[in-house]
Amino acid sequence: MKITIITITYNAEKVLRPTLQSVFRQTHNDVEHWIIDGASKDGTLKIAEDYKRHDDGTDNGHEVKILSEPDSGIYYAMNKGLQRATGSYVLFLNAGDTLASNDTLDEVCASIGDGEELPAVIYGDTDIVDADYNFIRHRRLSPPKRLTWKSFLHGMLVCHQAFYARTDIARDIAYDTQYRHSADVDWCIKVLKEGRRRHLPNRRVHAVVANFLDGGDTTQNHRASLHERFKVMRHHYGLLPTVIMHAWFVVRGVIKK
Repeated sequence: MKITIITITYNAEKVLRPTLQSVFRQTHNDVEHWIIDGASKDGTLKIAEDYKRHDDGTDNGHEVKILSEPDSGIYYAMNKGLQRATGSYVLFLNAGDTLASNDTLDEVCASIGDGEELPAVIYGDTDIVDADYNFIRHRRLSPPKRLTWKSFLHGMLVCHQAFYARTDIARDIAYDTQYRHSADVDWCIKVLKEGRRRHLPNRRVHAVVANFLDGGDTTQNHRASLHERFKVMRHHYGLLPTVIMHAWFVVRGVIKK
């Protein structure tokens, strides 16, 4: 089963190599890796081209594709990647984030039984790592055994980098570019809603499938991200449930302190 991985880059030379290496080392032998670059001005594109050249010289069933041109931000770039994806599933693996182990993609594919209809979403756990890729902690929010579109009312229980979406669903659902930091939350909810409409299950992989680099965009833009997430949740769940849940988030934060 082909997996499409999309990596968005812009001036990412300091963090890109570990991401590319984690994909290159995958034992799964049917991988399409799109690198969508926003016309970087540093060494990002050279790193990507060196990676493609090195990967093309191996017989590992991987296909690396690079698109570099100016864009209007990360979610515009993600939409370009979606339209080019040809795998059965698509995964967004940001520059700096990595697949958890060399057999992660094999574990994801093995979660589907022979002859079984493809689930709408396959998802797993996430670890947080530091700049040297040392383990810091497990992600605080843990994926539920049964994931639905309503699950995200309780927060983004599945990290974007651990969310494998069926491409035939994902390609028809564009990231909403009115959001600058939280369109991924909105997109995941919409994908889950469409999966439910098609009466498709979702499947949990009981393993860590992604390492999330501490200090990413959401961390750096925490306040703006929270404001956008409130808007996303209000849109999907209504004002009252969103207010109640955010009040609980505040109380939970105070208790933990």
